This record gives sequence, C-alpha cells and structure tokens, in this order.
Amino acid sequence: MAGWDCMEKAENGSISSLDSDNSAPQGVELRHLRYFVAVAEAGTFTHAAERMYVGQPTLSQQIRRLEEFVGTPLLQRRREGVRLTEAGTVLLEESRAVLSLVDHGVSRTRRAAGLGPSRLRFVVQPYLPPALAAEVVSRLRSAAPEVDVTWLETSLDAEFSSILQRRADAALGWMSPANRALPDPLDVMDIGSFEPDVWIPARHQGAANGAIGLDELARMHIIHGPRHADPGTYDAWRSVLQTRNPSFDFTDLPFWQSLPLTLAFAATGRRPSAVLTGPCRLVGIAPQSTADAGRHEMVPVRVEGSPLTATAGLVWSTDLPRELQQVLFETAEKIAP
Repeated sequence: MAGWDCMEKAENGSISSLDSDNSAPQGVELRHLRYFVAVAEAGTFTHAAERMYVGQPTLSQQIRRLEEFVGTPLLQRRREGVRLTEAGTVLLEESRAVLSLVDHGVSRTRRAAGLGPSRLRFVVQPYLPPALAAEVVSRLRSAAPEVDVTWLETSLDAEFSSILQRRADAALGWMSPANRALPDPLDVMDIGSFEPDVWIPARHQGAANGAIGLDELARMHIIHGPRHADPGTYDAWRSVLQTRNPSFDFTDLPFWQSLPLTLAFAATGRRPSAVLTGPCRLVGIAPQSTADAGRHEMVPVRVEGSPLTATAGLVWSTDLPRELQQVLFETAEKIAP
C-alpha cells in the first residue's frame, strides 16, 4: 500500500517510518487513524465523538496532532461539518486499508491461538425481498456458526464502495445493470433475477390477463421509489420505460414504507395509476394477490416479457481469509436458482 509499505510498530505503540528523509509520519498511532476515519465518515466531530465514545475536545485534539504528524491539514473545518482536503482523501483510503489489515491480522492471530471466532461485517441492502434476505442470513449463520458476524443494514452503491473502502467485508445487494463487472478485489455470485409486481386498477383490462404490456404501462401514471433505495435499478427501469414513452417519469411513493397506503393513494386518484414495487419475486413466478387488493380494488400483475428485472448478488472482498470466502461462496451457491 502506497505510503505505508515501510512502516513498523515502534516500542511505544506508534507507527514510525523507516525512511531516512523524515517525509513520512512520525509517532502516528492506530487510534489516530481510527479517529480520523470516524470523523471523515461521520462528517462532523460531534457525531464522530459519539460513535467513538470519546469527548469532542479529545477527538479534536487527536486529529490536530495527526495533522501535525503528517505535516499538512487533512480536514477543512466548516460550520456545516468537515470536508477532506486532497491529502485527507489519500490518508482516508490508506487508513482504511491499514486498519482493515490490522483487524484481520488480530482476528487470524486470535483464531490461531484458539482465542476467538472469525469476524465478518455483512451488509444487507434495505428493500430486498424479505424471503431472499432471510434465506441468506439463515444459510450464512448455519454454514458458519463459529463466525462472529456483524449485520449492517445500509444502502449500497453500484461499486459496493463500502467493501472497497474496507468498511464492510461482504454484502447482499442489487447488481447495477450498467456495471456487472466489479473491480478488484471484489468477487460476486449472482443469486437470482427478480422482477416487480405492478398493481393496476381491478377494472383495467390487464387485470383479467394477469399481465400488462410495456407500451401500455409507459403511458400510465406510475408510482415507484424512492430512488435513494436503489438508484441503479430505479434509473435502469425508468430508461426502459422511456424507450416507449420519452416523456415518462416515475412519481415517488407518498408512503414508501407502506404498500397498503400507497395502493389506497393510487386507487383514489383522478387518473389511472399503477404502483410499481421494487424487485420482489423471481422472474417467471406469478404475483400473489393479498387482502389489500380487494380492499383498494387494485390487482398485482406482471409485465409482459419481463423487461424490468434486477439481479441480486452476494459480493465479498477477496482479501478475506480463504475459509470465509468459501463460506460465502457455498452460501450463494445453495441459493442461486
């Protein structure tokens, strides 16, 4: 890793450079790096101090000391928060790499000494089909009961940056249609393609057929979202619909955590509306109606030809110990259709 290859742990617990030109940091400790990463990720000293369970004055003092060691400002302190300088951006990447190696090294050392289990930080993307998320969690826990897994529920971007930046080790999420080839050191296994349900008024002619064509759907008022839940899929599906209607756009969900409320909203509108869910069932599986259908006179149907799909993937870092990678691979292999 650039900038850190020639570092060793000094007797006083700090990281000292072996270079003779004194250009590298002197006396930098791991706690300085952890504090710096916390501030960079939290965006404010207040939130970072809460996350690290230290006082804000102590945290500010340690960051200033780190800047003195490095010899240049790492953060721009503003009223609304902090922003990384160019040097800070470089140090953030390197700090994450160093801390990840140390954490994995300690974990492997403890395992070798029989002192503790392997550790895995696993992200589950929000709004995944509950059955899919439950199966992955269940199979992973069953396959490796001795692994200490930290479960994280947070959004993922198309590049799975949380793994690249070593804030997580593995994740379950939607693969971006525009970026199926992930960069090193990431590995991925597809575990199925999913499509949405489209809820349309029961009086619509597509309700009797159980399906609606893409051309007709693109001319309807469609409630879908929120975009921040999965920007890649949201944008891809919008682009598909715009091929049939260039002026098409989604209307965001008014009650994005409640399908019944959204169905009620759509059913009482002045113009015909459809509700497009997120990817919720394997391609080819018929949608299932619920009690909400009769209550709101809305019916779930599929889109003819399955033009709107999303692929779920289990992604992990190839820097993980081989035994953990094998567990993740076997978990994905058992789920994949």
